[in-house]
Amino acid sequence: MAYKISDSCVACGTCIDECPVEAISAGDIMVIDPSKCIDCGTCAGVCPSEAIAPEE
Repeated sequence: MAYKISDSCVACGTCIDECPVEAISAGDIMVIDPSKCIDCGTCAGVCPSEAIAPEE
């Protein structure tokens, strides 16, 4: 189960440097590539807008 970034993302980029497998890319909001995500949750832990959560 990969993590997903919601519309609450403010594109601050904090999560990009924290991802150990480089699964996050920039855009209007950040995007997580589910095929690369290892479900570690590091990105969710550093997100200041709490926009990252496990995909349901």
